[in-house]
Formats: sequence, structure tokens, C-alpha cells
Amino acid sequence: MSAALTTLAADSNVTIKGIGYIGYGLSAIGPGIGVGLIFGNGVQAMARQPEAAGMIRTNMFIGFALTEALALLGFIAPFVLNK
Repeated sequence: MSAALTTLAADSNVTIKGIGYIGYGLSAIGPGIGVGLIFGNGVQAMARQPEAAGMIRTNMFIGFALTEALALLGFIAPFVLNK
């Protein structure tokens, strides 16, 4: 009976880790949507006001870098936290 409980506990631990990896993989959805919004709105702003294109482009790339940092953390975290 004890061996059966040990096997069950080991299987549930694997299941919990698997669900965690799916969660880490899904962490790229939010930054992906954010990048789309940043560039879509940036292009729209440059079309409306072409004389401010340089400043808008600079702010777009800063926003892109900050948003992509979240995606990179989501991809790196499982490897760092895996023990």
C-alpha cells in the first residue's frame, strides 16, 4: 500500500510540473498582444502626425523592449526554477 501511495505522489508531482510548464509557455501571449498594440498604434500615430515620427518611433522601441523582457522572463523562468 505504501508503494502505491508513493507512486501516486510522484505522478501528481510530475503533473503539477507539467501544468507549470504550460503556464510558462502561455506567458508569451500577453507580451505578444502588447507588441501588436504598440506597433499598431505607433504606425497609426505616425500616419496622423508625420512630423513627430522620430519621437514616436523611439517610444515604440522602448515599449517594445520592455514588453519583450516579460516574454523572455516567461521563457527563462522554467529553466531557472527547474530543480
